[in-house]
Amino acid sequence: MKRHEFLKSIGFKGGALMALLSSCTKDTDSILNTVASGTATTGTTTGTTTGTTTGSGTTTGTTTGTGTTTGTGTATGNGTDLSKITNRLLTITLASYANSLGKVGGYIQLSGIVVAQPTAGVYVAATQTCSHEPKKKVIYYSALNAYYCTEHGAQFDLTGKGKNSFGSGGLTVYKTATDGVTLVIYS
Repeated sequence: MKRHEFLKSIGFKGGALMALLSSCTKDTDSILNTVASGTATTGTTTGTTTGTTTGSGTTTGTTTGTGTTTGTGTATGNGTDLSKITNRLLTITLASYANSLGKVGGYIQLSGIVVAQPTAGVYVAATQTCSHEPKKKVIYYSALNAYYCTEHGAQFDLTGKGKNSFGSGGLTVYKTATDGVTLVIYS
């Protein structure tokens, strides 16, 4: 029996259950996300990027790289300087997750964030915590090309918009940037 199931069986629910779960979590727990929530907008554009795109969407510089743009004002590809990204939530060495993130449709769950590669070279990221009930059950479901909560079936598109009644609260999505070796998830 899992911790949340036990606590429910002895009568804890709602805020009391959340308080107990959040007071004793580890990075490896799969029930409660303690990453701060908010709303971000994610878009996808594929092509050649010239320069460095800043968070406001302004392109400056002369670095040229071919790659993919994912997120709001996030340039990804060979010319991306990941060291200038602030508000990092997660930094991933892609080679470490080649069996999952190295293929289209693959995903990982790490530090309360689900990271997926829905199309070649494009990475998306969202919180694992469902807005329907605050459980860390959100995965990337490649057959739907959407985020899916395994607890009650809430579905969210890649921008975090709910696709059914359980997903009506939306999902927090994050920006991504990669240089082909490292992937950075940030807010």
